Amino acid sequence: MSSVSTGSVGTGRKNLVLTAMIFAVAMTFIDQTIVSIAAPKIQSELGLSSTGMQWAVNSYLLTMAALFAYGGRLADTVGHRKMVTIGVIVFAGASALCGLTPKGSLAETWIVAFRALQGVGGAIMYPAALAIVVNTYELRERGRALALFFGIAGGLTAVGPLLGGYLSAWTWRAIFWVNIPIALIALVLIVLSKPETRHRPAPMDYRGLVLIAAGVALSVFGFQQSNIWGWSNPGIGLSIGLGLLLLVVFFRYEKTVASPLMNVSIFSNRAFVVQNVILGVAMMVFVPMFFFASEYAAVGLDEKPSQAGESLLYFFLGFVVAAQIGGRMLDRVGAKRPVVIGCAVAAVGFYLWAQRLTTLDFNKEMWMIVIAGAGMGLMMGPANTDAVNRASSLSYGEATGITQTVRNYGSSLSLAILGTVMVTETRSHLVSSLTAQGLTHAEAVKAADANSGTGSGGSTAGIPHFVRLDFARATQTVFYIMAGVMAVACLVALFGLRRGLQEQPEPQESDDSAVTAA
Repeated sequence: MSSVSTGSVGTGRKNLVLTAMIFAVAMTFIDQTIVSIAAPKIQSELGLSSTGMQWAVNSYLLTMAALFAYGGRLADTVGHRKMVTIGVIVFAGASALCGLTPKGSLAETWIVAFRALQGVGGAIMYPAALAIVVNTYELRERGRALALFFGIAGGLTAVGPLLGGYLSAWTWRAIFWVNIPIALIALVLIVLSKPETRHRPAPMDYRGLVLIAAGVALSVFGFQQSNIWGWSNPGIGLSIGLGLLLLVVFFRYEKTVASPLMNVSIFSNRAFVVQNVILGVAMMVFVPMFFFASEYAAVGLDEKPSQAGESLLYFFLGFVVAAQIGGRMLDRVGAKRPVVIGCAVAAVGFYLWAQRLTTLDFNKEMWMIVIAGAGMGLMMGPANTDAVNRASSLSYGEATGITQTVRNYGSSLSLAILGTVMVTETRSHLVSSLTAQGLTHAEAVKAADANSGTGSGGSTAGIPHFVRLDFARATQTVFYIMAGVMAVACLVALFGLRRGLQEQPEPQESDDSAVTAA
């Protein structure tokens, strides 16, 4: 057996590997949020339909969610370094082509297709990158290393709207081209650091791939489209239901395959399951928060797109500092304490933030944003790290693919539900306000229907104060729900996780055969 000992790797070399992997995945996190800010400009300049613009945003998230499990399996069987390199090249190439989208009839198909290709690159890159980091550091060092990994990644998600606002003021194409220098730096660092991990060549389970990709894609598609078609549309229930059915079939099928796409026996590990539940619940808050906070800043606070992203920097400030504390706590006392405390702090932070939204005064919200970010930073890294640590050293990519699929599910479901709550609440408050100003109920309903989508990408110039306040009240309801969701995550962690440090997982029996260093 060819083995790679992390203990023989010097600290400088380890840190270079970590830096390389952070640059590699940086693009995927920036692109989760950067496009939404520039969406109105892209749509206007290219003449895209509303549906086309929606798919320019969603196709990236959809393909990445559908192929995470495949990317994880590829990393473990083909080689982590190879798949990171390929993923970076695919992502950067697709980004360049997105930025070169031509005007005219081809524009919509072009940008949606290459956004989807970005998602493919992200799906094969991210599990491999995280597996390399986990393999590079000893078990008791991973908390601090992955605190940097997840802390910077979370910060880049927050930076996306701000960067998007400034770049799109020059040209919206720059929001895609910014990935190219990041990719070049990542590739140079990969060559210099020469990360070494182990992988086990194995045949690919293509039937399993079709089942899970179709199951995830259909169900996530249903969640994404719910805000466009409405929950009453039978296509939504059919899409989600069929997707979930395919995932059940996939789970049962994988138990019968000699070389499965996903070793579903990992779900017999209690801590792995609990941490994935916590991550799924927490992501129902984390990703939607960026969207709703940006919308609130644009509509409620009447800020420009470049200003709207600045409030998220305060979230990042709390997140990245607390992430380092959480990583050290994980190495010292185990995952339960930082995850429980982090979820509790986040719940309190979102509750206090929600209370202050109707003041329409950012200065009164600022420290609440920092508290919410600190709570998320404290729990996110330890929960991710502890989940992946439960896997065999030859299955880190696969475990990451599972956790990322769960995370995408949580955020997709939450965006669909909270988006519906937001529109309904905004409409309700507007009807009340317009009626109080002397309109008949029918007139108020008609006017509210025309304005309840404010903040979804249109101009916010000259919004009346009462509309801004009604939008803030609707956002307040959404943030109270987020506080409740994090309280649920806290209870799951409190009663589901065990105290103490985790021991190194026992190698799988087959780990000694056909193992290659790469």
